[in-house]
Order: sequence, then C-alpha cells, then structure tokens
Amino acid sequence: MNKQTTLKKEIIKKVRAFYKAGREKSNFSPGKTIINYAGRVYDEKEMVCLVDSALDFWLTAGKYANKFEKGLANFLGIKYCLLTNSGSSANLLAISALTSPLLKNRRLKPGDEIITTACGFPTTLNPILQNKLVPVFIDVELGTYNIQVKKIENAITKKTKAIFIAHTLGNPANLEKIMKVAKKYNLWLCEDNCDSLGSKYKGKHTGTFGDISTCSFFPAHHITMGEGGAVLTDNPLLKKILMSFRDWGRDCCCETGRNNTCGNRFSQKFGELPYGYDHKYVYSHIGYNLKVTDMQAAIGVAQLKKLPLFIKKRRGNFSFLYKNLRKHEKNIILPIWDKNSEPSWFGFPILVKSSSPLSRDEIVNYLEKNRIATRMLFGGNLTKQPAYQNIKFRVTGGLANTDLVMNRLFWIGIYPGLTKEKLQFIAQKFSELFKLRMRI
Repeated sequence: MNKQTTLKKEIIKKVRAFYKAGREKSNFSPGKTIINYAGRVYDEKEMVCLVDSALDFWLTAGKYANKFEKGLANFLGIKYCLLTNSGSSANLLAISALTSPLLKNRRLKPGDEIITTACGFPTTLNPILQNKLVPVFIDVELGTYNIQVKKIENAITKKTKAIFIAHTLGNPANLEKIMKVAKKYNLWLCEDNCDSLGSKYKGKHTGTFGDISTCSFFPAHHITMGEGGAVLTDNPLLKKILMSFRDWGRDCCCETGRNNTCGNRFSQKFGELPYGYDHKYVYSHIGYNLKVTDMQAAIGVAQLKKLPLFIKKRRGNFSFLYKNLRKHEKNIILPIWDKNSEPSWFGFPILVKSSSPLSRDEIVNYLEKNRIATRMLFGGNLTKQPAYQNIKFRVTGGLANTDLVMNRLFWIGIYPGLTKEKLQFIAQKFSELFKLRMRI
C-alpha cells in the first residue's frame, strides 16, 4: 500500500469522525426553530464521496458522473441519462435539442408553437422563448395544478410541434391522455420532472413517457448535488444531439479525457472545413458548456442510494398533513391526484377558498410568524411577471385557474428532514389560526 492510499484512508476516516462530531441533535423549539419548506438531507456518506472525488482531483465529469448517470437511468428504467449543471440547463437542452437539423422535417424552427402552462417555474418557459418558439398557454386544473388535458387538442394548429409539461409539485399530469394527443398529432413531448423524481403514473416513472425529460438536483429537490440536473431519453439520436448541445455543440462524442472513440478523428470531411480537420473541434450545433463536475456527481451517487427512503418519507409526511388539514376543507382546497398516479410529493399545495374568513396573506403571515416556511407556486401566472410583458404567446381557453393560483395558493414543505414534532406543530398552527378567526 503506497503512502497516498494510506493517507486517503486516514482522511476518509477523519471525515466520518468530523461528520459525527458535528451532528446536531434535534432541539426543536416550537415557534422559534425554522421549519423549512425543503432542505438537504445527508450524512457522512455524501461527505466521504465528495472528499474522495476532491482527492482524485478529476475536476470535470468522471467516474462518479458515469456511475450516477447509469444509476439514475436504471432507477427510472430509461436508456440514457446525461448530467448537467442544473435542472434549468436540462430544460434548455431539452428544447434546444428539438431544433437540431439532424431531426430533419421534425426539427423545430423559429415561430413554431409549444403547448405548455403559464403556471409554474420560469425555466420551463424560458427555453421556449430563448429558441424563438411560441408558447401556447393552457390553464391548469384546481387541485392537481397540472395542465387541463381536455384543452390540449383544441390548442393545436399547423404550427404546433411539441408539448412541454411539468408535473406540479410531484403530482403526475394525466400522461395517458397527453401521450394519446402527442401520438395522434406527431408532437414531441418533453417532461419537466424536476419536482417529481420518483413519481409514477400507471406504475411507470414520470420522466420516462416523453421523448425527453429533465431532473434537478438543487438542494430543495428530491436528491441533491448542490447544483446539478439531468436530461434523459430513450432515443439514441436525441441522446447524441443532447450531448452535443451540452458539450459546446461539438460533433465528437468522446467522453472527457478520451480521444478518437470513433477511430476517424483525422479522416472525415465536415462542412467547409478541410478534410481531416480534428473531429474534437468540429461543431455541429450552436451549443454550450453545461456539464457537471465529478465532485457534484459524487454527492449525487450517495444521495441516489437514499432516494427510495426519501420518497417514502415524503409520501408519509404528505399523508400526515393531508389527514390533519382535512378538518379545514371548509376554508381551503386540499390537493388531489389522478387515481392512476403515485406522487413523489415535492410540496403540499393549499388553495384558500374565496369564502374563507382568512386570506392567503393572513394565513401565510401567521405561519411565517411562527417560523413555518411557505412558498408561492413559483411564478404564479408567468404572463403577469415583469420579464414576460412583451413576449409573443397564445392562450387557449383563458387562464382563470392560473390566476386563482397566483392570488390564493401557497404551499408548505413535506421533505424528509421534517420530524413528526414539526409536522404536528404545523397542523396545530392551522387549527389555532382558524379557531382564533372564528372567535373574532
């Protein structure tokens, strides 16, 4: 055993000891301790993987990235997984890939339309605009807050080329009906699965129905790398295109640190370049550098092993809140989900009824005053946001429910780091607030 190996073992041993020495005991103080809406849940295994990667000093994607990509693909039951530096970048890659000339007559061109919703996170919408495509907005259902699938077919025109939907807060959209329409009209389907890792529809994971899907590994999500994301597909041509856009737009498919995988590095002709121009420097797309580092992937490898437990805890925490908040259904609308779905919940959405004696602002302020973190459903109605005042878009059937979400909905956390005493405190505060209001 050489000196480096010996030292590495000593360092790893100390990392484990460092984690155990710094473990915080649960000293929950009701009304004083912040109950976060989300957060990282980890132990010494993530720290060991991170340090191991740092000591190897392979700074870009390497062995851990390869291991994670294979692991996530196997978990979901999909062929190809490509890591990216964020879920937002994954969304950009998903839409950009559909503009590739390699797709021939199915290639998306400026002015083509993509059906989506205005209710959600901006980076589901942004790639559509960044590729000079036109979003066609459809309203959402109350309760699920997913796209109203019955309106999709009426929104289709000759310019419609794709559907891009997110599974809101981990709640699967009606993929059976969406897939049916996509196949009927030969539309691309992209799934923003960033908030829904582990969710299932008819026994099959979300993120495996569409042509391309995306994940995010931001600390708030189901598993984390700090920053990071992934784009997934079963289509080998799309995988090639996605890799090209992710890796500077290059035509070469060699992994980082490898050369001449195709055996024709200096014996091909591309465009107007001279014959034999180095294939590593041939660019077939106007791409980016959106790769992940191996240190991020190392954290993900440890997190991926915990994913089944995280999903189980999220579902358990959701069930606890659902049972305890049902008594307030006179004033609030609780989430609903399709009978064919098994959500891997990201959060617990609550829509305040117009008949409620309390407004959303009053409820949110009371919860925040008691250190219970709340969040809006991201951008609400994105067409109302400052950034989108001058964009070109089309709406089919109005956005009444999207406006209700913007004005009356908030959500609270159910992530695995929430203890039973924190969940009980949340339920208690809801009861106290409504009782207090009834006395006034």
